[in-house]
Order: sequence, then C-alpha cells, then structure tokens
Amino acid sequence: MRSNHVRLNCGITVPLLGFGTYSFPNDRNTTEVAVHNALEMGYRHFDTAKIYGSEPAVGKALNEAICEGEVEREDIFLTSKLWGSDHHDPVSALKQTLKNLDMEYLDMYLVHWPVKLKPWVNYPVPNEDDFEKLDLESTWAGMEKCLEMGLCRCIGVSNFSSKKIESLLDYGSTTPAVNQVEMHPMWRQGRLRKICGDHKIHVSAYSPLGGPGNAWGSTAVVDHPIIRSIAFKHRATPAQVALNWGLSKGSSVIVKSFNQERMKENIGSFDLRLDDEDMFEIEKLEEMKIMKGEFHINGTTSPYKTIEELWDGEI
Repeated sequence: MRSNHVRLNCGITVPLLGFGTYSFPNDRNTTEVAVHNALEMGYRHFDTAKIYGSEPAVGKALNEAICEGEVEREDIFLTSKLWGSDHHDPVSALKQTLKNLDMEYLDMYLVHWPVKLKPWVNYPVPNEDDFEKLDLESTWAGMEKCLEMGLCRCIGVSNFSSKKIESLLDYGSTTPAVNQVEMHPMWRQGRLRKICGDHKIHVSAYSPLGGPGNAWGSTAVVDHPIIRSIAFKHRATPAQVALNWGLSKGSSVIVKSFNQERMKENIGSFDLRLDDEDMFEIEKLEEMKIMKGEFHINGTTSPYKTIEELWDGEI
C-alpha cells in the first residue's frame, strides 16, 4: 500500500487509512484474523476502544505480527479511547487499556464522547440514569497526565463539536491532536473542519461510508445516484468515491470491514483522483438527517434529548 500519512500537531505522523475494529457481536477470533489480514494487506493504523471489547484481540494479533518480524511496533499507529465511565481517572483507564492490549504505549488516546457516565457503567448501552455532569476540564487534565507519563504519544477527542473544541482550548495546556467524528459526503462537517484546521487539529472520519451495517448507519451514501455516477465515471466503486472524498479534505478515514474483498477495495481509494466537477457534485448532496429527534449513544436515549443539545449546545 502506498505510504500516505499526515503529520499531527504533536509531531508524529498517522496513516490516512485506519482499520476500525468495532464489531457486533464481538468475536475475538474473528477480530484477530481480520487484524492479521489487514496487516498483510498493508494497513498500519488500527482503531479500537475499551467499549468495543476488541482491545485484547487487536493487541494479540499485533503482538504476534511484531514477534514474528512481520512488522515493527514503530510502524503501527494504535488508537484507543476513554469510555464515559472512566472520566474520573483517565490514567488508570489507559493503564488497563495497555494491559488489555499488552502494549507499553498508545500512539493516540481519545476522549470517546463528551459524556460522563457513572463509574460502574461498563456497557455500551447506558440507561438514562447512568449519566453524570461532565467536568471536561478535569477529564482533560487527566488526559494530559497520561501524556506526561509516557502512556501515549498524543491525546485527542472524539465526537466533539466546534463549541466544545473551543471550550477545551480555553483551559487545556495541550491542544488535541485529533478530533474523530462521523464524516462522509452526506455529513461533511464543514464548520467543524474549519475550526479544527484553524487550531491544527486533525479531523479523523469514522463511518466514512455512512455507517452501513450499523444500527445507526445507512446505505444512503454508497447508494446515492451522484456517488454511483462518479464511481461509474472513474471505474471505481461508490465506497472508493466516498473514501477519496474524505481523504481529499485532508482527513484520515477509519474503515470498518472484516471482509477481505472490501478491505482491498478500501485500500484502492488512494488510487482514485476526484476532479473539480466531482467535488462540486458532492457538495450539492443534501446533508443526511442523522439522529433526528432523540439523540442515541449506541442505540440508547441519553439525557440530551436532541442532537443539537449534545453536538452544538453546552453540556
């Protein structure tokens, strides 16, 4: 795979194509095989999280490849995330993540959501009374402590709005290196990308195909007539068009498929070159109406009743 990286504000580089390891139901053997296949194909950026339940499988597969001399640890970019129940102690949470992965350090540690849960809520579908008031300043101080202790090389956030980014910058000593958010041709995150760009915060796109196969996702992106027409024009696939659009915006894209043919297809997105006409057509797409009405985290209603309250409002 062609070497495609971007340098982050913390000084390290990240491969622009990431391999997501969330799956439901989570099967350890399936995940291990998928990671080995991804390594063989050339993937070097791996994304996991405590709540995915995939940390042990990801770590086992990566360590096996390292021990067998297939890859060096320094060639791997490994991301995991602080779950909402661990905001009170990010250092302990990261130490447990490293134990799960059997790794000495992470390349990137992200605050998974700007949402705090009670300490015992270690399941992906919280109940309405599981939420607590978020003190993001204290959370970020804990993240900075993780960095100071050498437990990770960079820290960042996920699912943060422009307002929350700006708020964090008011009190944080360390600027987030990454903001990982849902982003694709039908949810383009234009304002957020500008704010992040102004502060040299890299935007990393999850669900870059619109999340087909997920409970909250849709095939509206890859099935859209404009996306399919552009794909036909370039003898590419709709998925490659959507991924290349994200790459063209300077974002990394986190793809999530354990199917080997689709994994190869996703790598092929680097070979596509969208022209100005293609980009103009994509900009005309209507924004997808995502999470309309009640806001859900992994399928459950949170106390924040609308997407605006979580995404654009103050929590």
